[in-house]
Amino acid sequence: MNPLALKTLHLAGALGVFAAMGAILAGASGQHKKWASMLHGVSLLLLLLLGFAMLKKPPMDQQWWMVKVAIWLFLGVAPVLARRKVLPAPALLALCLVGGVAAAYLGLTKSF
Repeated sequence: MNPLALKTLHLAGALGVFAAMGAILAGASGQHKKWASMLHGVSLLLLLLLGFAMLKKPPMDQQWWMVKVAIWLFLGVAPVLARRKVLPAPALLALCLVGGVAAAYLGLTKSF
């Protein structure tokens, strides 16, 4: 598949994750919360599958892709942390944004 199309869809998945997190943290109710949760799950799946499709195979000698998977796992658990009020919403939002920025930085530089 075209690498530009993969990157575009991967970015769309990232936007979906953060849009869903915003809706969940803003306190969507009823049907909106269900749609936000569905968007979050589908977007996470897109991120994972398209990320590995761009790699074709994990570069086992490098560590950056494992850090990105750890960030992906944190973003996946974030709605549970929000629902159970483990962290205050502003702190959770800040952690998610820091995770997103770190993932973008690693994706662009592959620094280690």
